[in-house]
Amino acid sequence: MMSESQIPPSRRIADDLRADIKSGRLPPGFKLPGMRVLAERYGVTQNPVIKAIGILKSEGLVTTIHGSGAYVRQPHPVRRLGPDRYARHRWQHTTVEAQADDKPGSSTVTQQGGQTQDVALVEATDRIAAALGISPGDLVYERARVMTRDNVPTHTMASYYRQADVEGTALVDPRPGIAGPSGGFQVLTDRGLPPHEITEELATRMPTAEEALLLDLPAGEPVIELHRITRTADGRPIEYACGIHAGSRFSWSYTFQIPD
Repeated sequence: MMSESQIPPSRRIADDLRADIKSGRLPPGFKLPGMRVLAERYGVTQNPVIKAIGILKSEGLVTTIHGSGAYVRQPHPVRRLGPDRYARHRWQHTTVEAQADDKPGSSTVTQQGGQTQDVALVEATDRIAAALGISPGDLVYERARVMTRDNVPTHTMASYYRQADVEGTALVDPRPGIAGPSGGFQVLTDRGLPPHEITEELATRMPTAEEALLLDLPAGEPVIELHRITRTADGRPIEYACGIHAGSRFSWSYTFQIPD
């Protein structure tokens, strides 16, 4: 274990600022002392201060504004996701509930959900084709969305459908918002293809530059990539979807019986 004298100045500065942020002494939106002030306070050059701010940026604790300085980052409410989000009584809802933070028992906030819409006919990739039971290269409808909560982007979602399943329905309407008055699952139900079973796969990775910009991610924050296949009761796949979720804004929670 390093003695205090052996700890690099940049780490000491970052540790002190982190403690002040975590305790609330430096609240969200608070502007950190300037580089020169921190350098004088710790008796160092500005280089260790720059490194310390970089550490806190990589942890998602601060953000910097060119020409203005470094600020304590505003936290995002965390939405807990589980099977209940697909419940039929929720299909027409456009509001979601999220926790104020990721601490157990934190207060719940209600946020207004929204989404953009970009609909196009595209060729099925190998993965899309395998999920929908069609051939690679077959044309499918892609419904790509950027999802928001209180107008803040939180994740992207792209859904793919066989042409015959959704042609002429609200699922191919490019207007923003949910499909029709009650969402995509209701549209499929009305077509005689009621969703019954969902398979989800989750994986964590670092975002692309485009994803980081779109979701306003701090340096070092990962994304959760979700792959979903929706089927009818007889096992017919009716939707394949891929979503990219900001890692700090979601958690997943499941309750299930243990298989034999």
